[in-house]
Amino acid sequence: MTALLLLFLSAFGAATLLPLQSEAVLLGLLMQGSHAAGMLIAAASLGNILGSCVNWWLGLKVEHYKDKKWFPVSAGKMQQAQGIYRKYGFWSLLLSWVPVIGDPITLIAGLLKENFPRFLLMVSIAKIGRYLCIYLLFLGLI
Repeated sequence: MTALLLLFLSAFGAATLLPLQSEAVLLGLLMQGSHAAGMLIAAASLGNILGSCVNWWLGLKVEHYKDKKWFPVSAGKMQQAQGIYRKYGFWSLLLSWVPVIGDPITLIAGLLKENFPRFLLMVSIAKIGRYLCIYLLFLGLI
């Protein structure tokens, strides 16, 4: 249970604007073989999805903080994410798993007031898909 909580928390943190990584934790636990792969994928996916939901919520609330020095996303990354989001709309949320741009895209989705159920669906597809791909890579199937 402690390992699943650790994986959940690392995936949650990795999906927020914190510089954390959950893939190494997932791979380490898969190599250990003491937990069912489905449980590991579920814990990582749930944590990562909920972390993205935090970004969406922050996007709704922090418009007036974006120019502060302490704000965790640079103006350049915000503009890049906004450009992607404006060009591709909610479909860009399928890139929410991509390092560097994924977290700002989820923040921008909140900033631009993306419909939450649609946000949740698209982010869930992206995040679960990423962890399934990592598992398939681990198995050597891709």
